[in-house]
Amino acid sequence: MTTIDDLAWFVTLAETGHVTRAAEQLNVSQPTLSRALARLERQVGAPLFDRIHKRLRLNESGRVLLAHARRSLMELDVARDRIATLRDPDRGTVRLAFLHSVASWLAPEVLRTFRAAAPDVTFELTQAAGHEILDHLREGRVDVALTAPRPDEEAITWSPLRREQLCLAVPGGHDLAGRDDIDLADATDEPFVMLREPIGLRRQTDDLCARAGITPRIAFESTEIGTLEGLVAAGLGVAIVPAPRPHRAEPGVVYVPLTDAAAHRVIGLAWPRDRPRSPVVARFAAFVTAGTGSAEGSAEGSRAADPG
Repeated sequence: MTTIDDLAWFVTLAETGHVTRAAEQLNVSQPTLSRALARLERQVGAPLFDRIHKRLRLNESGRVLLAHARRSLMELDVARDRIATLRDPDRGTVRLAFLHSVASWLAPEVLRTFRAAAPDVTFELTQAAGHEILDHLREGRVDVALTAPRPDEEAITWSPLRREQLCLAVPGGHDLAGRDDIDLADATDEPFVMLREPIGLRRQTDDLCARAGITPRIAFESTEIGTLEGLVAAGLGVAIVPAPRPHRAEPGVVYVPLTDAAAHRVIGLAWPRDRPRSPVVARFAAFVTAGTGSAEGSAEGSRAADPG
């Protein structure tokens, strides 16, 4: 069977054109090198050199193999480098997924702070809905994810990071806009714009409506919180959304906190419980859960094991 050494020695032979010189360069005996060449020629089923006056000249078969051998050895070098990187917590790649709704604040914040501590780490980023993110985690397409709500399965480890108050977004000038807070039952006659199923915040919205004893009249369903806020500003209805980040409120929308104690969502870091993680991924998870988690989020409860 052809070995990596056989290919590497063949390349050296092709470049020197002389068994003695190649053997000296490779620090092997001439008989050993000759046997390796004979073994390789048997494997490919054709002579690779023409022997002319004790020199070796590549024939057509040899030129074909040389091109492929060089590419193969180059790919092996790349593979070695990547494997070494995977084992280095200061380098390597973290495959991170995150919700659309944290793309403008939490995800950049996490990336910025971690990259300041580990500038040689690279990221492969995926932005998706929560149910899609869980599929990515289960199938090994991503390593970790910023998602909500807490995954309801033992195979996913979860560490809460941030807690967001949920509000009823109403158009400016609406009768409900002047309240300090609101019982959702008071909006029973309002049209609602909602996220589509099975998005996590839609499930929370349905649960809150059920707790309030109302069956919302749905005017429109979307996949983006920003779209809901824009439609509220246009007067199409009301929506249950997270309280906006500073300076990111939708113009023309008033955000009224809900009185229900369950009216919040917790965003956390999730990763597969039993799948081995590279040192760089373990470092990232430990960094984020130690440095970004809040007291409010931690009070929500956790399934997290030691992220290291």
